Amino acid sequence: MKIIGIDPGVADTGIGIIEGIGRNVTAYSFGTIQTDVDADLPVRLGQIFRRLQRVLKDESPDTMVVEEVFTLKKNPKSGILLAKASGVVLLAGEQAGIPVCEVAVRKAKQVLTGSGQASKTQLEKAVRHHLNREAPIRPFHASDALSLALIGFYRNDNMPDTVVRKVGL
Repeated sequence: MKIIGIDPGVADTGIGIIEGIGRNVTAYSFGTIQTDVDADLPVRLGQIFRRLQRVLKDESPDTMVVEEVFTLKKNPKSGILLAKASGVVLLAGEQAGIPVCEVAVRKAKQVLTGSGQASKTQLEKAVRHHLNREAPIRPFHASDALSLALIGFYRNDNMPDTVVRKVGL
């Protein structure tokens, strides 16, 4: 089984890929799609879409798990930008014919750390623990994406159906 986790963002979109058999992770990889900060938003969204299309074609994952969009009261504009990046991510998955699920960030933290209020550092450490990795996973967008991939990977064995929900496109 191969699961790809995506942490959408306009500047940096995190990607994490988990492969395994049963409950055993046999391989993983991670990285980010970075966009040109000087480019207009449509160009940046196109960069995310095309690069993710290549990754999906090359990796052929069984499922894609995407961080659900959220917004902060202090900065609603960032939530709108996040939603735009998430939209192109969801579209890339649908066009690739891959089942796409969304997971709320608090739920991901709860499942992997035991606390929905966990910090990025705590979540990254939990991801390393699950992967038996000592070296830090940077940037945090990549470790967040790996956390989503882990949730998708473990879902069939011990995840309640309410944690991951199918996206209706």
